[in-house]
Amino acid sequence: MVYIDQIIQRDPNPFDAETFWSGNFWQEEQDPNLTVVSIHRDVVVEIQDWLNQVAIDNRTRTLMLEGETGSGKSYLLGRLKRIFNCKAFFVYIEPFTASDYIWRHILRYTVDSLLEIPEGYNESQLLLWLKGLSAFENRNFLDVLRGERQAFIRNISGNYPAGIYNAAEFFGVLYDLTNPKIYRLACEWLRGDDLDEESLKILKVQNSIETEDAAQKMLANFGRISAETVPIVLCFDQLDNIARTPEGQIDLQTLFSVNSIIHNQKLKNFLVIISIITDTWRQNLNRIQPTDKDRIDANIKLKQITIDQAEELWISRLYPLHKQAYPLPSTNLYPLSRQILEENFPGGKTKPRNVLMLGRQVFQEHKIGLIRNDEDNINNQKATILQAELVTDSLAAFKLVWLRKFSQIQERIIRVRQLASPELIQMLAEALAALQVQGIQPRLLPSRTYTSYSISYLQKGQESQRIGVVWTEDLNMTKFCNLMKVCQEMLDENLCQNLYLIRYEGVGTPSNMGYKLYGQIFQDSPHHHIIPDINSVHYLATYHSLVNDAYSGDLVVGDRTPDLKELENLIRESKLLQECRLLQDLGIFPATTTPQKTEIDWRSNVEDFLVNRIVNQKCIARQRLTQEAINQFSQADEAEVHQIILQLCQQKHNFHVHNPEAKPEEQLIVVTADK
Repeated sequence: MVYIDQIIQRDPNPFDAETFWSGNFWQEEQDPNLTVVSIHRDVVVEIQDWLNQVAIDNRTRTLMLEGETGSGKSYLLGRLKRIFNCKAFFVYIEPFTASDYIWRHILRYTVDSLLEIPEGYNESQLLLWLKGLSAFENRNFLDVLRGERQAFIRNISGNYPAGIYNAAEFFGVLYDLTNPKIYRLACEWLRGDDLDEESLKILKVQNSIETEDAAQKMLANFGRISAETVPIVLCFDQLDNIARTPEGQIDLQTLFSVNSIIHNQKLKNFLVIISIITDTWRQNLNRIQPTDKDRIDANIKLKQITIDQAEELWISRLYPLHKQAYPLPSTNLYPLSRQILEENFPGGKTKPRNVLMLGRQVFQEHKIGLIRNDEDNINNQKATILQAELVTDSLAAFKLVWLRKFSQIQERIIRVRQLASPELIQMLAEALAALQVQGIQPRLLPSRTYTSYSISYLQKGQESQRIGVVWTEDLNMTKFCNLMKVCQEMLDENLCQNLYLIRYEGVGTPSNMGYKLYGQIFQDSPHHHIIPDINSVHYLATYHSLVNDAYSGDLVVGDRTPDLKELENLIRESKLLQECRLLQDLGIFPATTTPQKTEIDWRSNVEDFLVNRIVNQKCIARQRLTQEAINQFSQADEAEVHQIILQLCQQKHNFHVHNPEAKPEEQLIVVTADK
C-alpha cells in the first residue's frame, strides 16, 4: 500500500512554476491531460469557425485575442496548435526587435515554424505542405527526388501562371527542399538568410531575400500556394517586448500596418491571431490608425474561469499523484478542497494562473505539515522544519526556471546565425541593461541598412569613452564590405572610441575588399573582433525569453510574478550571466581561465541544481531527486549523484536524509531549520 501522503512527500509539487507554460508553442509540447476542456471552450469553437472560413474561401482573416495577464493566452495558442495542426499549419512569431525589419522577421519565423514537426507526424510542416501541392498529386514523392529540376519548375509554374513573386527561383528552391543534400540551404534562402555567392549558385538563384519588399512578396507566395493545401495560422504573441517608437512606446502601429497590407495586398489563406494583454491594448488603442483597427475581423476576449473550472484545473494537476496511491484519496482534490477556492475567490471568478499559484501554496503547506508531524512522531520533539518553509526561495526557484528555459533554447538554437542580427544585438542590449551597464543606446551605425545591427554604451569607470558593438552574421561578402565602410565612417565621426565586431562567420579572404577594410579597422588597433560561441548565444537567448515573459506578465518564479526590474535583480543576484563567454570578452565580467567546462564545473552544476531543487521543494524523494539530476545532466550517473547528495547533507546543516534507515527508494531529502 502506498498512501497519498507518502506520495505527496516524495514527489515534486505539481503546481511548480517551472511547469507553467508560456511563449513559443514549438518549444515544448502540451500535456493534453492537463488541459481543462471547458476553460475557454467557446473561444476555441469561435476560432475554429474562423479557421474553417479561411479554408473554404482562402480569404485571410485577422483575430485579436485579448485577455488579462494570467488568463491563458499563450497556453490557448498552444492548445489551438495541438488541436488544429491536422487542418492548418501553425506559425509562432516571436516579438520583433526592429520595426524596419518586421517583414523579414515574420518570414524567418514563418519558415522556422514550418520546419517544425507536428505531433503525430514524421515530417515537418514544410514537407507536408509541399507534398500537398497539386504538382505531387499524381506521382510518388520519391519520383520527385529522381526527377529533373526544370521539369518540376515547368509543372508547378503551369498551375500558377501569375501571382507568384520571382516564380522560377521560388519554385526551384521548393524543388531543392526534396534534395537532402541541400535541404537546409534551401530553407536558409526561404527564411531570408543573406547567403554567400557559392550558396546562391548551388541554389541557382541570383540574390538572397534581403529587403522588406522581397520578404513581403515571399510570404505572399506561401499563402498563394498554401491555398491548395491548408491555411497558415500566424500567431503574434508577447507584444509588450516588441520594438519601441522614438517616444519609447511599443510599436504596435507597425504590426497593425503589416496586418493591413496583408489584407490590402490580398495575401491568401492566412489566419492572423494577434494575442495582446487587455491593459496593453487600452494604453495603445488610440495610437493605432482607425483604418488599421478596421482590419480586425473579430476581437475575442478571454473571460475569467469559474470555481468549477478552477476545481477541474486542480484535479488535472493532482491526478498523476492520485493514480499512484492505494487506497485512493477520499476526494479527487486531496490535499486541496473546493472550500479553499471559494474562500480565496469569493466572487466566483478568477484567472487560471491565480488558481495554479494558490494550488502550489496550499499543496506546499500540506507537504510541510506532513514532514513536521513525521518529525514529531520520530524524534518526540519539536519539528525542525524551516519556520519560513512556506516562503519560496526566489533565487532557487529562479535558477530552476532558468535551467528549464536554457535547456529548451539549447535544443532549438544550434547555430549562431539561426537568429537574425537585429535579434542578436537586442538580446545583448537586454543583458547589458540587466547588468547595469550605463548609457546604452541603440542604432549606433548611421546607415539605415545596418543601424539595427548595432548598439553603444559607456565604458565602466571611463564615462567619456563610448563602446560601440556591431553584430552581423550575414554571409554575403559584398554586404560585409559595405558594413565595414559604414563602421569606418562611424569611427571617423568619433561616434565611439572603441568598436567591437561580433561575428562567428568568416571575414573573407585577403583578395576581398571587405577583408582589407576589416584589417584596417581591427588589426593593430584598439578595436576588437569577437568570435561568439553558441553557448553565449544560448545565455543571451534564454535571458531574452525571460524578458519576453516578464513584459507580458507570463514569468512566474515560485510564488511571485516578477516584472522586468525584479527579473534584472534576480539575474544579477544569481550571477548566471557571468558564465557567458561573450560578456567576458566584452569586459563585462573577468575572463575564465579556460573556455571549456572542466570536471569541477560539471559537478558544480549538478550540485547547484540539487541545492536549488531541494530548497525549492523543501522535501523530495532521494531517488526522484537523483533521476531528475541524471535527466538534466547527461554526464551524471546514479552513483555520482547519490554521492553528491550525501555530501550536501553533510556540508549543509539544514539538509538531511529523512528516515535514513529505510530503503533508498523510501528515503526523503528534507530542509530543516538552522540549529
